[in-house]
Amino acid sequence: MSSTRHPEKLKNKDSTQIKKPEWLRVRVSGSDKFLETKKILKESKIVTVCEEANCPNISECWQKKHATFMIMGDTCTRACAFCNVKTGLPEKLDVFEPYKISQAVKKMNLSHVVITSVDRDDLVDGGADHFVKTISAIRKISPQTTVEILTPDFLRKDNAIDILLTESPDVFNHNLETVPRLYLSIRPGARYFNSLRLLNDIKEKNPDIFTKSGLMLGLGEQKKEVMQVMDDLRAAKVDFLTLGQYLQPTKKHAPVDRYVTPEEFESYKIIAESKGFLMVSSSPLTRSSHHAEEDFKLLKQKRIKKIS
Repeated sequence: MSSTRHPEKLKNKDSTQIKKPEWLRVRVSGSDKFLETKKILKESKIVTVCEEANCPNISECWQKKHATFMIMGDTCTRACAFCNVKTGLPEKLDVFEPYKISQAVKKMNLSHVVITSVDRDDLVDGGADHFVKTISAIRKISPQTTVEILTPDFLRKDNAIDILLTESPDVFNHNLETVPRLYLSIRPGARYFNSLRLLNDIKEKNPDIFTKSGLMLGLGEQKKEVMQVMDDLRAAKVDFLTLGQYLQPTKKHAPVDRYVTPEEFESYKIIAESKGFLMVSSSPLTRSSHHAEEDFKLLKQKRIKKIS
């Protein structure tokens, strides 16, 4: 097997780092369409997770005029070890934000849009009502646009699910992020079974909503643990699973334990499909919102085929 499948470790004064393999190297675009998307988002004063999370797919998505909008500010009340979004005390909600998002959706002529947010533990409903207002604003001005939301876990926000379902999204996504054993170090403010219950309850209350969740690999998880998470998600009737490589944003964040090979990702995909997921996206560069529009169309086709 070639040496690229076993990335070598580079030693420095601070720590032992793992050299990033070739399959994770991406080019930054300067195309007209990329710059046009950047201009629209800047003029609209909208925060995107594409920039805040240093997404490796930003060039590809922005060239297609796709972006994932991040609502409720750029400051999170949690301090997850994998995330590049800043932590602190968030500002008050911008009451005009849903309108701004809807205008950007119209200007970019999006047929499918993904809305995510920071964690807002400071809010009574965790920001559920703000999600609803954003979905409603988009549907008023762009009724043909389908809406996917990628939400926080709404921990201890008992009214959040009922609020969200007053304006049901087409896709409800909440990422488990990692295996339960690693929660204390990687996702200390969250609870694994709370996240599972959130996905389960959404599907139980509205079976027509596509549910979706994802994991980052390369944090130290074991294969048997990943497979158990797959089983847990299927028990919660989750439709769509995404698996991608964890990339360390800065030296202050959790280190990469290892780079999972493309072959391993393909193997996980085959296993997940055998467990009954309608859709599986599994590759080093897979991210929750990557190819969201194309994947949503495929999800609908597969559901129709399954029913028929």
